Amino acid sequence: MRIGIIDLIDPILEERLLKAGHKCITLHGLADEEIGAKRAELDGLVVRSKRVDRAWIEACPKLRFIGRVGAGIENIDTAHCLRKGIHVLNSPEGNRDGVGESSVMLLLALMKMLVPANAAVRAGQWPREPFRGTDLRGKTVGIIGYGQMGSAFAEKLRGFGVRILGHDKYRSGFARAGVEECAIPTVLRESDVISLHLPLNEETTHYADAQFFRRLKKPIWFLNTARGGVVHTAALLDAIDEGRVIAAGLDVIEFERPDLSDLDHGQDQATLLRLLRHERVLITPHIAGVTHEGKFKLADVLATKILHLYPDGTT
Repeated sequence: MRIGIIDLIDPILEERLLKAGHKCITLHGLADEEIGAKRAELDGLVVRSKRVDRAWIEACPKLRFIGRVGAGIENIDTAHCLRKGIHVLNSPEGNRDGVGESSVMLLLALMKMLVPANAAVRAGQWPREPFRGTDLRGKTVGIIGYGQMGSAFAEKLRGFGVRILGHDKYRSGFARAGVEECAIPTVLRESDVISLHLPLNEETTHYADAQFFRRLKKPIWFLNTARGGVVHTAALLDAIDEGRVIAAGLDVIEFERPDLSDLDHGQDQATLLRLLRHERVLITPHIAGVTHEGKFKLADVLATKILHLYPDGTT
């Protein structure tokens, strides 16, 4: 099979595909017009951040699969792939440890007031009482979305002495020691911490909106390491200001882009500025799953899935 690799990824994937007899076509760094007719010969496509829309798919008449080096597949027109009988593969197993560990890091940083305490010391102060933290032990952590990332967060919480509530609309039967499978009203009513681990699609866009936060029965710490679009940013900031959310840790934001200054004037820009200036929001640039180990594992897991469907180059 001829497999096009359109983004820079760990070389292990290409090495394994070549060893199995597939031919890998390097396409990263090329504009669409430079790729041109090469697409017509592709049996498979491997992407990381490249958007593969309907037009791209139609330009690849022989395409049998698209593999995403990562968890989310919102950059691929999966509906059109389904209509065309094209397999869509991803590799969330590859960076689940990074996301799980980063979720714990964000939560502890918020509860222990790590960032403002560090800033105060660097400013020549030594204030202890203003930064008295909160212990995680004894708290109830609600995890919404119990796939690879949500379950990884639950695993990392073992040993902290917490109660874990897990909710997933499309998964069931995952209750076990230390994890209670429950409905969303229970999560919103009983959680001290809520962490989102949802894919971004039409159903989950602005999942955490004003109504979501109004349904909370007590103030919570809020985490999002999934996709920025699952949270309505203005609603989250209102919830913080109203005391419904104590603080938020975000690895992703609704207005995510390489240059945050490149945003149209208007309501979105005003909300972004409000977000960036809020003292009770901790933001990292979508790096929860960006680790040295994860880079390798994401590519290696995807290679395994491709080779399971197409064991050799003659398949």
